[in-house]
Amino acid sequence: MDLEKHPAAPAPAPAPAAPAAAPAPAADGLRASDADRDRIAQILSDALAEGRLTAEEHSERLDVLYAVKTVGELEVLVRDLPAGAAAAAHRAAAPAPASPAAGPVESVVAVCSSSARKGRWRPGAHTRAVSVLGDITIDLTEAVFEQQVTEFNVVSVLGNVEILVPENVTLRGYGSGVLGNFEVRGEGAAADPQAPVVIVRGFALLGNIEARPKLGARLIDLADRLRKRLG
Repeated sequence: MDLEKHPAAPAPAPAPAAPAAAPAPAADGLRASDADRDRIAQILSDALAEGRLTAEEHSERLDVLYAVKTVGELEVLVRDLPAGAAAAAHRAAAPAPASPAAGPVESVVAVCSSSARKGRWRPGAHTRAVSVLGDITIDLTEAVFEQQVTEFNVVSVLGNVEILVPENVTLRGYGSGVLGNFEVRGEGAAADPQAPVVIVRGFALLGNIEARPKLGARLIDLADRLRKRLG
């Protein structure tokens, strides 16, 4: 019988704990996309058509919509509306799906040339206009608007871009110029409550960007047209 004592083998050292994963940023703090803004703009448009918002409230919230940066700030604008409350409840009950891709962006380009959009046409929700030593004319006085908010992103370098809208369409502008001109005339003028909203964002470098109502041009039966579309 072997009575020799052997020292016990040392116990293995416990494995170091894995570092905790950094928490994902809250959805409300994410930067807002074009698709996020379009979704909130549609909720505000529906609320205006249903009489839940006055024209003045709709205008004020739309101004804020294009000024804030995060998804959480956008959600505040519709928190007191049924669609906004329902969306918030759904996100609380289940993980939020990925944001849908932004819709197609139309392009109007003039490089040492001229380009125009006018007559009876259907502008998309987003249009990019770029003028380099060229002239661009976008005439919306006879256009068929298929969405409440139509946005133009414009860049002019040694060029000229002119955007004409009907008198009773709401026109808003956000832009600047360096040795150039960015001008939106008629901004904030009284428009029909159901009228489409045209937003012009632009930057002019040694160029000119101008958006204005065309006197005498008006869209007819805006309220009836919008109610039929929503119906």
